[in-house]
Amino acid sequence: MPAPRAYPDRRITDQDQIARRRERARKENPRIENRDPRFPVFSNFDVHSQTGITYSVEVRDLAWRQFHCTCVDFRVNGLGTCKHAEAVLLHLAQALPAAEAAGSLRLDLLADAPRQSLRCEIEPTRLPRGLRRLLDGEGHLLSDVMPELAVQAWREAAQALPELRVSQEVDVLLENRRRAAEAISLRRTYEQKVRAREWPPHETRIPLYPYQREGMLHLACVERALLADEMGLGKTAQAIAACALLRRLGRASRVLVVTPASLLGEWAEQIARFTRLAARQIEGPRSARLTQYAADGAAFFTLATYEQMLADHLEVNAQLRPDIVILDEAQRIKNWHTRTALAVKRLESRYAFVLTGSPLENKIDEIYSLVSFLDPAVLGPLFRFNREFYEFDQHGKPRAVRNLERLRNRLRPILLRRRKADVAAQLPSRTDRTLLVDLTVTQRARYAALEADVARLIAAAKKRPLTAPQNERVFRLVSQMRMLCDAPFLLDPVDRTSPKIAEFSRLLAGLAVEKDVKVLVFSEWDRMLELASEACIRLRLGLAWHTGSVPAAERREEIRRFREDPNCRIFLSTDSGATGLSLPVASVVIHLDVPWNPARFEQRTARAWSSNQQRPVTVVRLVARDTIEHRLTASLAGREVLADSVLDGRPAPASWPIDRTRADTLERIAALLPTKLPPKPPAPVPESPGLVEERLRAVAEKIGLVLLEEREPAAGAGDAVLFAVVRGDPIGARAELAAVFGEGASARLEIVDEPTHYAIERLAASGLVAPTHHVTRRFWPVPGPRSREARAKKFFADLKAQLSDEPELVPAGEAFPTS
Repeated sequence: MPAPRAYPDRRITDQDQIARRRERARKENPRIENRDPRFPVFSNFDVHSQTGITYSVEVRDLAWRQFHCTCVDFRVNGLGTCKHAEAVLLHLAQALPAAEAAGSLRLDLLADAPRQSLRCEIEPTRLPRGLRRLLDGEGHLLSDVMPELAVQAWREAAQALPELRVSQEVDVLLENRRRAAEAISLRRTYEQKVRAREWPPHETRIPLYPYQREGMLHLACVERALLADEMGLGKTAQAIAACALLRRLGRASRVLVVTPASLLGEWAEQIARFTRLAARQIEGPRSARLTQYAADGAAFFTLATYEQMLADHLEVNAQLRPDIVILDEAQRIKNWHTRTALAVKRLESRYAFVLTGSPLENKIDEIYSLVSFLDPAVLGPLFRFNREFYEFDQHGKPRAVRNLERLRNRLRPILLRRRKADVAAQLPSRTDRTLLVDLTVTQRARYAALEADVARLIAAAKKRPLTAPQNERVFRLVSQMRMLCDAPFLLDPVDRTSPKIAEFSRLLAGLAVEKDVKVLVFSEWDRMLELASEACIRLRLGLAWHTGSVPAAERREEIRRFREDPNCRIFLSTDSGATGLSLPVASVVIHLDVPWNPARFEQRTARAWSSNQQRPVTVVRLVARDTIEHRLTASLAGREVLADSVLDGRPAPASWPIDRTRADTLERIAALLPTKLPPKPPAPVPESPGLVEERLRAVAEKIGLVLLEEREPAAGAGDAVLFAVVRGDPIGARAELAAVFGEGASARLEIVDEPTHYAIERLAASGLVAPTHHVTRRFWPVPGPRSREARAKKFFADLKAQLSDEPELVPAGEAFPTS
């Protein structure tokens, strides 16, 4: 049989999948043993895989291909086969024709999954009289007979009649029944003992809100559950409480918490705050970590990072053997094919808690990856998931998602999600303010030039697709527009003016008189925080600093100081501090800019407005008037996202288009621009060559200018650029050259230092890179009447004269004159 073909798209049939498994069975050729030689074909076979794991395959019928295997793939794929079952068929190839013709004489007791009961497919008259009394006329177990008792009776009868067999799938059904009954019993026992005052009303030192107590019971009773509460509702506290409850119930003695490295300290502090249970952080090189996993008398909580699990997951299973695995900020495994996701999904435990406030943003594949860690059977194999919830184009690529209500129903047993609006009565009040700030004249002029460039490119995109460099230019220009909304300093290190910082200073001056008020300040850019820190220093307000450039240990110290030091009033943070941190000591949150992603705004705010907050919270947004971020603020107010339909039960359309192309992003950018196309700004290069030469001579020596040319794309696509080579700092040279050519020139300038230019020239001479622009005008060196040879002769003549000058002699004793 030929090997299965390669698939260029996601439209894969069941037969294609079966062919893949058959081919894998042929290539791997595992060792197979018959556990009951009395039945050469319709028996149970041990399949010894190359990984060292032994699986059991049950053969019931050949004509209808009825098998069962204990592997996960068989349980999930819905194909009725797997590579282990196909390996058994290849092993029995010679005996199959006769066995299929004769049929099976086995009397199998099977699982009846829809009824959560049992059934027998053979004629009831062939069964012993004692077993016939357990079934109705169609072979289904009577409703008043416990499945567990029927299995016991079947197995006792099999000792005298070998043809009787209890299918392997029955054990799975009974185990599911047992666990479901146990979950109900555990919850009932817990609530009865709490009411009887035998157990404390809270498993934590700090009382939980009612909705948090419900979350605790959801995690503990569902066993493998997804808690997707909105940011700030205390998912960490609920998970800690669930672990403490399972420990009280005798179901857990070891917990593994997997979290981003930046939140290890946060988890240690929260565990100490809510419980008296011991916790330890896994640290050091791999050899030291392995010793910590195997340590006797291990702490109840073991805290590790996703990066550590990439290397240590097998040792964790073998040595730590956790009863509970908690994945915090679990969006780290939302891409199911990454090495980190694959390693984490190999962790073994009975209980598993997945914690994330954003399990689904714009791709349903993200929640598929999370759920596959908890229970792969919930959403089934990926190929079935794709067929059921995607619409495809003619090339087999997904163009829309569908059946969202069905997806929501599948998730309901394991998913718990609450929004802050749902539990607002249990949270402190929140006041939102948006302060519109006007740009300066210079800011507005530079912003208008960038906006015009973007508008022209967007208009061109409606006629024909943009090239890759043009697409990148659009995104770069939009980023520069957003930066200009904050301060020119983000693009130009010389200009430190910022109306936003002036307004920020006024806000802080009003808050400074209230000694117990602490403030969180967020910005996407470090340079904006630098300006904000200068305002804090001028007002003599102590501050803490949290950015990605700060080492993790120092970040923890900054967080501690902000929490504990009454003189540390301001917490300045980039989006590195927008997730995971709990900072309820702050009651004011100031956003210096508007995030592009709407979820990021609430993530920032949730650091203060959370279940741990005791005071009203004020949230302030500083927005540049009549700019892209002003329109972005308005567009996010009522923007629906895919997660609303899948997670929150909001009405869903029949299909939801997938935002997966650059064209979709360009459309969103176009919606954030003014409706009227701005006129093309005048060329930033002055028409008078004499004026340019005069200005250049004034700054050339200061910045070490070597070369300055105007270059245009060879194909005529896009705008010309000003290319400069300097001996000094390219960043410092930008402002000087922008002043020469006018405000609009800054966006067109591309400046490199002399070594970089030399390397580019060498690469071009070697043919490794090819120039795509041609020189249309040279500004420096200033073109003159003399030829290049004449200029070179003059240069060397001047150099020789300098070298021949006698050095000035300083009399002894006067080199360092004294008074």
